[in-house]
Amino acid sequence: MMQNAFAFNDVKNKKVGVQLYTVRDLIAKDAKGTIKQVAALGYSEVENFGYNGKYFGMTAAGTAVFTTKLERLNGKPVYHVVGTGVTHPSYDWVYRVRDRYESYIDTTTMQPLRFVRNVDEGGYKIYQLYDFNKATNIATTTKGEYVVPACVQDVMSSIYYARNIDFSRYKTGDKIPFTMFLDYENFNLFIRYLGKETIKTRYGTFRTIKFSPLLVKGTIFVGVS
Repeated sequence: MMQNAFAFNDVKNKKVGVQLYTVRDLIAKDAKGTIKQVAALGYSEVENFGYNGKYFGMTAAGTAVFTTKLERLNGKPVYHVVGTGVTHPSYDWVYRVRDRYESYIDTTTMQPLRFVRNVDEGGYKIYQLYDFNKATNIATTTKGEYVVPACVQDVMSSIYYARNIDFSRYKTGDKIPFTMFLDYENFNLFIRYLGKETIKTRYGTFRTIKFSPLLVKGTIFVGVS
């Protein structure tokens, strides 16, 4: 029974939400039915967990796309990287996602010159624009100016930074530190090199380099992968 899964407290003038992880066992049996019961109990907000093209076993919940184009920004050649994530209209009633991340990466240094974050997840919207001045190490944002390290990365550029690391210089288990600027803060992170691995997929067999992005303890993420 849903009533035994959680209790509903009517809080005046506040949106009441539930983390769907707390009803994961019920969702595993009947995802749509469970979410409808959550709504019927008065919950208007949910906290999603996980997004990989499926939603609690329901296929084709959304699409994630990455594109890269060679463009110019303020006269400099850049890789314009765009990552989008959207739920399909038939799943918007569950948790509507319209995310767009953009990074303009200097083709010579592989450092970001501009970052745009425009997301809408379940009605929670964020818009951020960062312009990185490499001469002064200042990030000019929609919220003001911030000092950043010389080799700072953003969410998108860090992916391409990781792909361009010369892992032949490292041994399995080594940590490769870097700094990411996000939400108007500098976060000290690192990548752990996990070695080489041959994997088989439906597209064929590939020799790969295996690594895992980890977060340095002392940040709000406390070192989780």
